[in-house]
Amino acid sequence: MTEPTLPAWERATLEKIALRALDEQRRARHWSTLIRLLWLTLLFLIVAAALGWIGGSDKEPLRTGKHTALVDLRGIIGVESRASADKMNAALGAAFKDKQTQGVVLRINSPGGSPVQSGYINDEIRRLRAKYPDVPVHAVVEDLCASGGYYVAVAADRIYVDKASLVGSIGVIMGGFGFTGAMEKLGVDRRSYAAGENKDFLDPFAPENPAHKEHAKRMLEEIHQQFIAVVRKGRGKRLKESPEIFSGLVWTGERAVELGLADGYGSLNSVARDVIKAERVVDFTPEENYFEQWSKRLGAGAAQSAVRALVEQAARGSAELR
Repeated sequence: MTEPTLPAWERATLEKIALRALDEQRRARHWSTLIRLLWLTLLFLIVAAALGWIGGSDKEPLRTGKHTALVDLRGIIGVESRASADKMNAALGAAFKDKQTQGVVLRINSPGGSPVQSGYINDEIRRLRAKYPDVPVHAVVEDLCASGGYYVAVAADRIYVDKASLVGSIGVIMGGFGFTGAMEKLGVDRRSYAAGENKDFLDPFAPENPAHKEHAKRMLEEIHQQFIAVVRKGRGKRLKESPEIFSGLVWTGERAVELGLADGYGSLNSVARDVIKAERVVDFTPEENYFEQWSKRLGAGAAQSAVRALVEQAARGSAELR
């Protein structure tokens, strides 16, 4: 018994349907492969940027000919900031090491920050000055050089300002919050268990402890005296001391020169041209990588840092050079 044969037109139609189905499957596989490849590429770029493989934090400037090396210190000085000791010290080291560097300008626009990070940068500048005695380093103040920013600046050979710059704020501050009154009004019962009679030091949810308050003041005074010693060491006999100079006040650039907190007026270009005698400027400032820039555009990094800082500040308080 022979099987019935399909008419030619039916066979042709079935073949077209089968071929079209195969084409659709092939096209779907191609799109699936392409999408996977794009996702893998995006993932690789994110990881590479985060690790600094692309758009890294350190520039490789053209270094042909003698030049003035520039390192910018901007914003809050802290572990996770652009002005962290790790980033600043790496940039300063590269600037000093370059054989064509005739002098280094540390351009500062900072309200201060961590005394530890500021101290690390100050120490590294002093170490580099001793290692490269023929390479001067000058601090150039733009709008603001306060507290931790000034802590760093005093390590330089000279400090140059604009007459309207704000300079100084040689002091230390620790801040926090107390929520006991609000808790009582809201009917919130605080439950905390600790081993160690002072483990709840500066607990914002407990009434202020006079002993803890005095201990905090002693710590701040100790850090303040360390700050004062660093300023005296850096400025030497140029400093015209007065009862107010270490009180935490901020001075204009004009007054800072009179008090010996700064040496004179100058900008990046004038110091490079007239002091270092190398008008060409090469920027050694570490750049943010693409991942950091992308995170900042989304606001994720800033939001997380702000929330974390507020929580930590409220929970314990922190000392800052201000």
